[in-house]
Amino acid sequence: MGRDLAGEAGTMTADDILNLEAYCVDVARRAADAARRLGDVRSGIKDRWLVESAAALRDQTAHLLTVNARDLAAAPGSGLTEAQVDRLRLTEARIADMARGLEAIAALPDPIGATVSATVRPNGLHVAKVRVPLGTVFFVYESRPNVTVDAAAICLKSGNAVILRGGKEARHSSDALVTLLRSTAARLELPEDAVQLVATTDRAAVGHFLRLSQYINVAIPRGGTSLIQRVAREATMPVIKHYDGNCHVYVDAAAELSMAITILINAKCQRMGVCNACESLLVHERVAGDYLPVLAAELRRRGVEIRGDAATCRLVPDAQPATEEDFRTEYLGPCISVCVVPSLEAAIDHINRYGSHHTDAIVTRDLVAARRFAAAVDSAAVMINASTRFHDGGEFGLGAEIGISTDKFHARGPCGLEELTSYKYVVYGEGQVRS
Repeated sequence: MGRDLAGEAGTMTADDILNLEAYCVDVARRAADAARRLGDVRSGIKDRWLVESAAALRDQTAHLLTVNARDLAAAPGSGLTEAQVDRLRLTEARIADMARGLEAIAALPDPIGATVSATVRPNGLHVAKVRVPLGTVFFVYESRPNVTVDAAAICLKSGNAVILRGGKEARHSSDALVTLLRSTAARLELPEDAVQLVATTDRAAVGHFLRLSQYINVAIPRGGTSLIQRVAREATMPVIKHYDGNCHVYVDAAAELSMAITILINAKCQRMGVCNACESLLVHERVAGDYLPVLAAELRRRGVEIRGDAATCRLVPDAQPATEEDFRTEYLGPCISVCVVPSLEAAIDHINRYGSHHTDAIVTRDLVAARRFAAAVDSAAVMINASTRFHDGGEFGLGAEIGISTDKFHARGPCGLEELTSYKYVVYGEGQVRS
């Protein structure tokens, strides 16, 4: 099929849609070819692409806001929640953040070709472990335009081509952003097909891509549980999964309560519709009487509903009784589950039972308790006296992320440049043969 099949950033004709499988094969084949060509691209060219793309974002801010307004106008008809609309929305500040993120990635070392380790064997062989790209990434994600840019940036910088299948609610915004990124790539003679947006919203396309392991090296789903389960079930290539963010804050008996108020309010309320927002609060019974009434007043002022266990409901009269399901729920909105616990160990058990292995925090002045919490809580990130909202690629110094993996293989936590690489062994000899 011809190169015009996918159009600029992915426009399809009616005939193309009728031949959906052929379209998906064509996109994947061109991505794999682009990935091979990226192997010869110098770091400086990739960094120029990032910096010039950042400048283009700033220059086209007005246009991007106009395009995004089309998606926002259609949001009510798509049945999006308030949190989902917030994730869909672009603002001047968010576009500026996207541009700064590209520049931050440009400033990071290129992982490709870096030596992870090296040894010299007794026979004189030099054995080096060297970073290489994964190849082609198929990325399925929710309606968040900033994620389109972040994913493209870290994939290309780490030598990978990416096929972007964003949520249909952001299709105008994503199309404009990918057009911008591809245009910048073309000016620098980078392979444009290293960044492709799937042109159709037909969910059947996802299934076609997941069968193309001869072209696609890894699938990364980021969104609802049903999407991730589908991708994990159907994929014929490895999958890096990003499950729910049922994040906890535990206020220990040795907590500084004013700090615990500040951290919880930030973790829950700074931005409610994101995966690293706090959804569950645990409070040691020794400080619950002093802490919870004050906290409840702060949450009430911000419109957050408390769903608590019996002890919480006694201390906070307007709290609603929590169900078993409440303790498992990622609300992504103005609701939080609260439980009073008798000990640090009870808090750890609660988190490991109900949590999603994403991000959990302890507030305490007891270093022994902090170390025990960090060792025993089975999550991708553990925060000690800090908000869960810091679990983010940019905040961790990775520039950006393609997602936060709750897996343990092949990556865990924010997936940045290094997490999108593998390695190979390069062995230098001087004529040695094995006896």
